[in-house]
Amino acid sequence: MLDRVPSWGAALLAGVIFPLGLAPFDVWPVIPLSAGLLYTALNRTQRPGGTGFAYGVGFFGAGVSWVYVSIHVYGNTPVWLAVGLTTVFCGGLALLFAAQGTAFARLASRHPAWRAVQFASLWVLFEWLRSWLLTGFPWLYAGYGALDSPLAGWIPVVGVYGASWFLVAIGCLVANALSQPRDTGRWVGTAALVGPLVIAGLLLQRTEWTIPAGEAITVAVVQPNVPLKEKWDPRFRKQIVSDFGARSTTLAQDHDLIVWPESALPGYRDRLLDVIEPVDQQLALLGSSLITGIATRDTTGRYNSITALGAGSGTYHKQKLVPFGEYVPLERWLRGVIAFFDLPMSQFVAGKTSQRPLLAGNLPVTPFICYEIVYPDFVQRYARDAALLVTISNDTWFGQSAGPWQHFQMARYRAVELGRDLIRGTNDGVSALITSKGVVTSTASQFTETVISGSVQPRSGNTPFAATGSLPIWVFALITLVLGRDRA
Repeated sequence: MLDRVPSWGAALLAGVIFPLGLAPFDVWPVIPLSAGLLYTALNRTQRPGGTGFAYGVGFFGAGVSWVYVSIHVYGNTPVWLAVGLTTVFCGGLALLFAAQGTAFARLASRHPAWRAVQFASLWVLFEWLRSWLLTGFPWLYAGYGALDSPLAGWIPVVGVYGASWFLVAIGCLVANALSQPRDTGRWVGTAALVGPLVIAGLLLQRTEWTIPAGEAITVAVVQPNVPLKEKWDPRFRKQIVSDFGARSTTLAQDHDLIVWPESALPGYRDRLLDVIEPVDQQLALLGSSLITGIATRDTTGRYNSITALGAGSGTYHKQKLVPFGEYVPLERWLRGVIAFFDLPMSQFVAGKTSQRPLLAGNLPVTPFICYEIVYPDFVQRYARDAALLVTISNDTWFGQSAGPWQHFQMARYRAVELGRDLIRGTNDGVSALITSKGVVTSTASQFTETVISGSVQPRSGNTPFAATGSLPIWVFALITLVLGRDRA
């Protein structure tokens, strides 16, 4: 039936359904299905660039349409302009799939199995390209679908790029078999490759790559649910600050660690010392640590920061800044043109690359602010010596879209990749405590003011991915892509 559909139409449909394989839908088989449909469309088209672009339009148009919410609802941008900017954003990203389709047409072997391998390798290499090109947008990776699938055991071994390769290759191999349904050899070959991969994934889920380091600690995560319009409104400042002090000292009575979200306090740290210092002193007496997001500044610039108080210590400045949200590219020309280019706290500079973990008591805790948690190898480099991971965010910018759930899924993935328990605190959800296996032990509903509490287990040791990062997968992808060129 698909033979009657133009290649670009089949590719567009394949791109549109891809996000169904990720949170909040989590129908993971859709990911190999989507990849297999694109693979099939490219195999029968004379215009691989256009077919790839059509896939990218559907892929990003359906998968990151929440960008419109950020621009229009919270950036106070007119509908027509928000639609235009979102279209340019998604269309620009779709060009990467156009390039991917063109590269596949030029490099692919005539041998079906090698074509499938090369397609999966190209997919992974273009995901890697998206992780750094124009500051990077490492979103909607195919491998995230493996989190709640039979392949989950592979995650701490090969990371998200390796899982992407597996899922995409499975889709292509099945597509090969379907193209010649009476060819028993293709079905047997596909089963011989996919079967052991799945069985190994199930067996690997039983492997403990890291070990407990000391006793579990009790944690409280505050989800204040403060609307963005109130956060930076002077009329609400006193209430927000008062709530921070009162809740923190109360929770310190029976928790080892309290976590507040990104920009929990509405101002720079040096202007809020009258609130911070009493809390710091009180928590130190109680032997409790507090980690919170707060803006800081010094002679070198302004930073989006996370700091530890009480029995904890240290401050971390965010390194991976969000364009327009935290800094404005071409600021000299764009600042003031529209409200979206003049958001509160959009004059930050990036922190240094040589920062140390925070301490919660004597536990090293590696912090990540918002967008940073979606960079697999950035997290891997900084988290190898951590006993715990903590990530704070303000996903209010995503509204009621799939964005917060996609972000949450990526945070869970980092916990599994690195074999570390992870604490996630956000302004209005999704806040959670997550085990080293990616299991959510405590969470809160979105858009509610609440506190979640539970325990997390500090851990030591490294998963294979924590030791090597994604480099082995990138090298493997490049080698297989090149080797397949001469295969008839």
